[in-house]
Amino acid sequence: MSAAGSVVAPRGALRGRPAWRDQLAPYTEARVWRSVLDLATSVVPYLALSVVMYLLLDVSYVLVLLVAVPTGGFMLRTYILFHDCTHGSFLPTKRGNTWVGRFLALLVYSPFSAWRHSHAMHHATAGDLERRGAGDVPTWTVAEYNDAARMKRMGYWLFRHPLVMFVLGPIWAMIIGPRIARRSQRPRIRNSILWTNLGIAAMVVALSLLIGLRAYLLVWAPPALIAGACGVFMFYVQHQFEDAYWESGESWNYADAALRGSSYLQLNKTLQFFTGNIGLHHVHHLSASIPNYNLQRAHDENPIFHDVPRLSLWDGVKAVRLKLFDEQDRRLVTFKQARLRRS
Repeated sequence: MSAAGSVVAPRGALRGRPAWRDQLAPYTEARVWRSVLDLATSVVPYLALSVVMYLLLDVSYVLVLLVAVPTGGFMLRTYILFHDCTHGSFLPTKRGNTWVGRFLALLVYSPFSAWRHSHAMHHATAGDLERRGAGDVPTWTVAEYNDAARMKRMGYWLFRHPLVMFVLGPIWAMIIGPRIARRSQRPRIRNSILWTNLGIAAMVVALSLLIGLRAYLLVWAPPALIAGACGVFMFYVQHQFEDAYWESGESWNYADAALRGSSYLQLNKTLQFFTGNIGLHHVHHLSASIPNYNLQRAHDENPIFHDVPRLSLWDGVKAVRLKLFDEQDRRLVTFKQARLRRS
């Protein structure tokens, strides 16, 4: 323990360390005024710029697309607030997080309860080779890829291709996937999807009657695709980097997965603002109860966070080429490296 009472990182793995929970508890305090400020600097400018885009439709669509860039940034920031609500960290009360989260769900086209469930599964299983597929980016091992049939390898190759991941991926992740309710889902999850679909349909119909369906799509689609692509990229690089933590069964540890399997994506202040500090993903995964506006302070004041994987934006871009986990070398590798291992 440091003189200031911060958590000091021990050598080796962090299993068996309950102290960090108590030390991080002060950072989990949500403040209403700060949350309102977040809403005022995300939802309000997103809606205001959407109106500006609509007014510019009769002037120049080039100008509309230019304004779509910051609009998409504010939509992404809105998504981070929705994300905080699903963790119950944005406001002091469960009721407040639920109702604000349901409102934001309509703006980001994501069912609140269903998304909360799948994302909680992601936090509980991130980095565990035996529990892959729960709210994460599907990742095969080199052995699995080399042993798979040709068509399955081709399907995985296509899925991990940047054009599919960051162009088609946002369309699936934001528009199509969240609309699908399955009989196998719990009633609460299915109802979340169905009620959100109904709310979105009502919103789209109302706006289409007001300004026309074509105008609505021309205004809504570009920011949504920009926000979606940036969101998929952020989610990707947070756990898909060369030395990312992957373990199996009893070897897996929650704290190790958070601190060694979640990156610290270091962005400039502008990008950090629009991404709601989610680049401090190591802090978020160790304690999901910390609201976005306390993540930086938690990182700065606790040495346990000072020796985590750090990525620049360019490091994140380069990490896109990594596709498979090599269980022998304990790192993510490219398809080319996997083929060399196979030969």
